[in-house]
Amino acid sequence: MSARLRVEAATLGYDKRTISERLSVAIPDESFTVIVGPNACGKSTLLRGLSRLLKPTTGRVLLDGADIHSLKTKEVARRVGLLPQTSIAPDGITVADLVARGRFPHQGFVRQWTEDDEQAVLRAMRQTAVTELSGRLVDQLSGGQRQRVWVAMALAQHTDIVLLDEPTTFLDIAHQIELMELFTDLHEVGHTLVAVLHDLNQAARYGTHLIAMKDGEVVAEGAPHDVVTAELVEEVFGLRCLVVPDPVVGTPQVVPLGRERARGQVETA
Repeated sequence: MSARLRVEAATLGYDKRTISERLSVAIPDESFTVIVGPNACGKSTLLRGLSRLLKPTTGRVLLDGADIHSLKTKEVARRVGLLPQTSIAPDGITVADLVARGRFPHQGFVRQWTEDDEQAVLRAMRQTAVTELSGRLVDQLSGGQRQRVWVAMALAQHTDIVLLDEPTTFLDIAHQIELMELFTDLHEVGHTLVAVLHDLNQAARYGTHLIAMKDGEVVAEGAPHDVVTAELVEEVFGLRCLVVPDPVVGTPQVVPLGRERARGQVETA
């Protein structure tokens, strides 16, 4: 398996609190990898490690074979884009100006704004369907529109790898699906995507490679059909369920069992 981005025997945490110890993960190239697991299991911590925001106390994170912390910030930003969990736009900034900030890693003292930058911004806005919003103020947009604008900014970086930390949080179901469909489109044109998601059914429907975590450790990884089983859902989430084929696309779909139904199954087993 080819993997430009990987974690090798890394210990990740905050201050003196260790979240993951000797964690090793490889992100398959050109995959849509989704990290799932219960709250506080280490999902976002792993993503922060992959994005260079969090330095391991032991072990290392490798990007194209080099320790990611040995690379310059702009060099990493030209290869890896990040959509953080919480994004706050400067007051009074327009959509076009915010998306243009994605070109910052490509700027320098000598190289200023070019036609390539302009085309990258226009392409990113087209991909995310925010072109018609280009002159609007970001703080006047709906939640779903703002999230698409932030994705456009990440795409304007023109990176092959895009990291997404809980990108559908606070969005209604229609905007969640709209965004997941957009990510699928990006994956299909060659981007490697890594997302942290809470919705296991969305992870199974849209992801091509799942990483299931519990207590800071990877307990399973692979294709959705191999990872999403009733046994694993109960082990990782503590949830009794049935796993059935999604009636639309055939991917695994988790159907929770209510307390009475779960008790009845135990009694008749």
